[in-house]
Amino acid sequence: MNFDHSPETLDRLATLQRFIDDRVRPAESTIATEREAEPTRQPPTIDALKSEARDAGLWNLCVRDPRYGPALTMVEYAPLAEALGTSSTAQEATNCDAPSSVNGDALAIYGSDTQRAQWLEPQLDGVIRSSFAMTEPHVASSDASNISMTATRDGDDWILDGRKWWISGVQHPNCAFVIAVAMTDPDGPRHNRQSQFIVPLDTPGFSILRNLPKFGYLDANGHCELAFDKVRVPGEALIGEVGGGFAIGQARLGPARVQHCMRTIGVAEHALALMCERAEDRTTFGQTVASRANVQDWIAEARINIDAARLLTLRTASVMDSDGDKAAAPEMSVIKVRVMRTATEVIDRAIQVFGGAGVSDDTPLARMFAQMRSLRIADGPDEVHLMAIARRELRRQAALRSS
Repeated sequence: MNFDHSPETLDRLATLQRFIDDRVRPAESTIATEREAEPTRQPPTIDALKSEARDAGLWNLCVRDPRYGPALTMVEYAPLAEALGTSSTAQEATNCDAPSSVNGDALAIYGSDTQRAQWLEPQLDGVIRSSFAMTEPHVASSDASNISMTATRDGDDWILDGRKWWISGVQHPNCAFVIAVAMTDPDGPRHNRQSQFIVPLDTPGFSILRNLPKFGYLDANGHCELAFDKVRVPGEALIGEVGGGFAIGQARLGPARVQHCMRTIGVAEHALALMCERAEDRTTFGQTVASRANVQDWIAEARINIDAARLLTLRTASVMDSDGDKAAAPEMSVIKVRVMRTATEVIDRAIQVFGGAGVSDDTPLARMFAQMRSLRIADGPDEVHLMAIARRELRRQAALRSS
């Protein structure tokens, strides 16, 4: 496999990196001030950055559907996602931030013409955002067939009842709807029990109960617990077919996991750069920290593991491009485990090199660790992916023995 990037991709990457360095990072303190002053309003500086990103050809880079975006391949998008991984503001400014971007993928494939016109197209235009509500507090949601929130028919409508939690982005000022996963047939086949529905945030019975902290950190856009108390939605709110929720979820989660991995590699690179700078800047017992053998080992291992994670991710992207998302499922499980573990380890060692500063908010490392450690649970915990990898390997080995 040849993962050399085309001149067009390299030019786009250079443009994106300049945009992040010259426009986004200098604006982040202003955005934080604007958000603190008016938490329920989109910071005006982000709107300005969105306009700049559009003008620079950096809009909807993650959208593969040629009807709605530049239709980059996953391999082409990989280095761009890595650059975006170092800045959540840049992700929003380019309209490439999850979960809205992944919801857009699902609606483009499974949504009706009416749903795409009402919900997808305004989202792709940057006017509204969305969230995805699957995980629940009272069941092990790592097994999606456990989802217990109910959706029952009432004439032409559906009534949704239940709780969700760790729902990302729902407190963003522009969030207009959630895609909610609910059980529509408790006695049906295991993977045909759930369906997905579009629920506008102003629907009676829908409420945000609380914003959940991760290791003490609260996200401005929320990781929330939600209540659906007899939420009534019309039949047109159903996405795809009744009982198709699991299949839609799997189709949605695959690309989401890969994009998470791409961005996470950027986070790991950032942590490694910080570790190297700190190690060369500090001395202990008459020598720089960088001269210590154990720290040199950490730096070398970080370089090896990040490069290996990147290659595994590019291989996954290549399979998606050539054979489709479903064919890349085995590789998706591999990188979901490997990339998140790599990033967590690199950040942890960077924290160790920084000492007390590493666990404070004087550096981004503590928040980065909280985010990366949580991703070893989100989008399928390590154990689920390891189980899938092991089962495939056992089948492969059995086939080899019988051949």
